[in-house]
Amino acid sequence: MRNKIKVLVAVLLIGGLLFAANADFRSKKQDEKQKKGAHNRPEMMHHMQAMPDHRTSLNLAPHQARHQLMNMRGHLKAVQTILAHLSRNEFDEAAAVASSKLGLTDEMQMMCSSFGNEEFETLGLEFHKSADRMSEIFKIKDLNKSLEALSATLNYCNTCHATFKQ
Repeated sequence: MRNKIKVLVAVLLIGGLLFAANADFRSKKQDEKQKKGAHNRPEMMHHMQAMPDHRTSLNLAPHQARHQLMNMRGHLKAVQTILAHLSRNEFDEAAAVASSKLGLTDEMQMMCSSFGNEEFETLGLEFHKSADRMSEIFKIKDLNKSLEALSATLNYCNTCHATFKQ
């Protein structure tokens, strides 16, 4: 029962990350509608005005923003797949996904450094290194340690989304 609760908590965290990953996209769409004269729902306008966004903009070009959003959604899909494997005690499969989809590859290292923001680069690299450590922990086949490792990796996602916007 306790393990199921931990998996449920992890699923709820992923839902929050999905919301955060789409926040920039929704905000940009709202800006586009306002520029075109479209009216927004009053409850959304109130919500947007009540919550100023103090995150640091990465000032991405539209094509960069779309590419980064696709990457974040891919990361989120990988976390969902990892959780599914962990829920079935498929630790080796979870480790393979963590390593191949979230781990630090040359491509991910180049991408993290391409944004011109040192703090963003550091967070990104630490996220990918954390995923590699998580992959190794999964191989121990201990669900509690695996969920702790997943939580540590997701903490990088939360920190980044709280600090930066596209």
